[in-house]
Amino acid sequence: MTRRAAGSVLTALLAGGAVLLVWYAFLALFPADSFLSRSPGDVWRYLVTGPDAAVHRGRLAAGIGRTLADAGPGFGVGLGTALAAAVGFELLRPVRQVVLPVAMVLRSVPLVALAPLLTLLFGRGLLATTAITGLVVFFPALVNISHALRSGPRWAVDLCRVYGAGRWRVVRAVLLPGAVPAIIASARIAVPAALVGAMLAEWLATGAGLGYEMLQDASTFDYDHLWAAVTGLTAVSVLLYGCLGLLEVALAGRLGAAAGS
Repeated sequence: MTRRAAGSVLTALLAGGAVLLVWYAFLALFPADSFLSRSPGDVWRYLVTGPDAAVHRGRLAAGIGRTLADAGPGFGVGLGTALAAAVGFELLRPVRQVVLPVAMVLRSVPLVALAPLLTLLFGRGLLATTAITGLVVFFPALVNISHALRSGPRWAVDLCRVYGAGRWRVVRAVLLPGAVPAIIASARIAVPAALVGAMLAEWLATGAGLGYEMLQDASTFDYDHLWAAVTGLTAVSVLLYGCLGLLEVALAGRLGAAAGS
């Protein structure tokens, strides 16, 4: 498990280095106006070595903190609702055949079009942000978890039924433990989606947080902060993604040990 965790950390570091190389290579191959573009070195000076770096870091940290606070409830609600719905679909399969196509049709509606309606329904506070972010997280997680529950080991399901286990007992004892990797994978995928959903809500609903600040940066030509915000939010997203990867490794090791015993 330790080796797999170290491999995950090394992969994240290599991915970060690759992003920096691609960033520099893109600026070299496609020179852009220096008024608009910033290199990793420019972002480093803005946040670390510049004369007002401490002020810039404080502003960026406050914006990221607000966006994380906006994204957190939606992430939890979206993932939890997807898990509950997937379990419900497994317990009541006719409901899945009716509800899942409707859910996919709703997913095809652009969220930008739904956001004003959700703002009218839930206001411009945390409730609207949670609804918008939760919708972004819900649908991919529902598809992944539902597929994992349907792909459980049939021999174990049949064995439980031979011994008289009910459908809920089969789901709880066999299908849910087998779906843990898919649930963690869904959570990893949902992290960047939740941040994007929170920023969208900040743009269109709350008028606060890093998402709204980035919109203001574009209109006031504060491209230093805009590039720093993109870099900082990307780093936070990668960090959270990596932490969930370490959790996945730990759970996989524990489940493997339990299966071996």
